[in-house]
This record gives sequence, C-alpha cells and structure tokens, in this order.
Amino acid sequence: MLKIENLSCNYRQIIALSDVSLHINRGEIVSLIGANGAGKTTLLRAISGLQNTKKGKIYFEGSDIAKLESHDIAKLGIVQIPEGRGLFSILSVEENLRLGAYIRSDKDVQNDIEKIYIQFPILKEKRKEYAGTLSGGQQQMVAVGRALMSRPKLLLLDEPSMGLAPIVVEEIFRAIKELRDKGTTIFIVEQNAFLALSITDRAYVLENGKIVMSGNSNELLRDERVKEAYLGA
Repeated sequence: MLKIENLSCNYRQIIALSDVSLHINRGEIVSLIGANGAGKTTLLRAISGLQNTKKGKIYFEGSDIAKLESHDIAKLGIVQIPEGRGLFSILSVEENLRLGAYIRSDKDVQNDIEKIYIQFPILKEKRKEYAGTLSGGQQQMVAVGRALMSRPKLLLLDEPSMGLAPIVVEEIFRAIKELRDKGTTIFIVEQNAFLALSITDRAYVLENGKIVMSGNSNELLRDERVKEAYLGA
C-alpha cells in the first residue's frame, strides 16, 4: 500500500531524514521505533504532506504523493493522529468527531459517530463536553475516533501512548489492534519500543534519520541490539 524510496528531508541545514526506504503492505500494522530526535515524526509528516522533502519518492497505492498537498493526501485515505492529539479544545467531543468527516459527502456520518460511541462508551457520555476538558486518555480516544470518521485506508499514529496511564494505554492499543483486524492498515510511531513491537507485524528502527534495522516484530523483540538500545535489557 505504501512504499518509500530514498526519502530525505532537511530542517534548514539539519538533515532530518537520509535515504529512508520502507514499505507497508495492505492490512499490516507496522511500527517505527527510535529515540527522541531520530526523525520519526518528520517521516510521518512527510507522508501526510506536512513536511517538504528534499528527494525521494512516496508511493501510495502505486502513485507518487510526495509533492501533493496535505488535504489531497487525506482525500486519498491517509489520515494522521499527531503527537499531542491536536484536538479542537473549545469544540465538543461530537463536533470534533464530525470534523473528522469533513472530506466525506455521504449520509452515514451519524451512523459512524454511533460506532465510535460503541467503541469508546465514555465519549457518548461526554459528547457535549469541550474536548479540552477531558482527561488525556479520553482525548486520545477522541483523536482516534476523529481519524476513523474519515474512513482511512492508512492510519498514521504518532506516539499514541505518550502521557497516558498504563490502563488507558492498554485500552488505546486494544482499539488499534481491533482496527487492524477490521482491515485498516496502520503505521505507528512509538517511543515505547516494547509496546510497539508487541502489537505490530513488522518494524523499522530509525537512528539519526536513517533506517538501521528492520524485520519481524517478534524477532526484533529478541534481538540483543534492540534490547540493549530500546528495551532496557
């Protein structure tokens, strides 16, 4: 579904990504792990059209999207949940969900909102409350729900566990796995390497803007280099 070839990005004179190549197959959940500052968020922003690229190709379903505007990329079915969630804090929960469907013209929006409420019942209770008044975990649920309202083909998640209590993280990651089981392809950036590798099919390791390792997630969990660098072992 997604293929990246020799992608490079700069921030002024700083090299953020250097000749990054990877692929994601339809129906997979793939993770990208690495330390802070490795370039993980830059890569997601480049896929979404929010970061200019210096060179390289980004193919989505066979077409190069590297030079497309972000709103056109969203219409193709690539949706990102940014680090920090990016909610409209002075709008209600339900208003935030409806904004997720802004690219749609069908009449099933309310039905999809009800599906979000089934998945996250607490959001139905708080549907009229300002999103900014919710707990961090509840805000992450709104962010996931808002992304799903666009019916994404490829869902990009940037640090979904950041700042959340362990019990909430479990609920969020259970929802992520359910999405994959229902057919959504997922690319997840996560600093918690153990968490990311435990739910994904494959993974890439990014260091200083370069892919240094890749493979089956279970194999990487057992790799001594990954253990030492990212799993505290």
